[in-house]
Amino acid sequence: MGFNLTVNWQTSPADEGEFNRDHQIEFGSGQVIQASSAPEYKGSEDKINPEENLLAALSSCHMLTFLAIAHLKRLPVASYVDNAKAELGKNASGKIAVTKMSLFPEVVFADGVEVSPEVIDKIHQKAHANCFIANSLACEVEINY
Repeated sequence: MGFNLTVNWQTSPADEGEFNRDHQIEFGSGQVIQASSAPEYKGSEDKINPEENLLAALSSCHMLTFLAIAHLKRLPVASYVDNAKAELGKNASGKIAVTKMSLFPEVVFADGVEVSPEVIDKIHQKAHANCFIANSLACEVEINY
């Protein structure tokens, strides 16, 4: 199984001595998003940046894995909201990297479905252990719920 996308950058006006960081990402599904570097790195603040993209991948993967496990346990989920955060810092080699990613999932189960905190904890642990993206990251990942 493989995945593909196309990143497309074309020269456009920028400040003297600089270059425009805006570009498009076209996913294999055909969706296109407008992207740039983070504003702190001279990018556009109204476009998604690589750090947000990485955080979105982790949050989405954890959620989908959580939902799959809950489904297998016949625990219907009504809503799932995650206000995730990522931190830049220096890694062990002294390079700037995403050094920590934190998830803050809030899960609401369907009316009448009671799920103990222990079961929720186990589902989150299993979701983290089986999330493809989490298994691909070198940084610390914490899940707060």
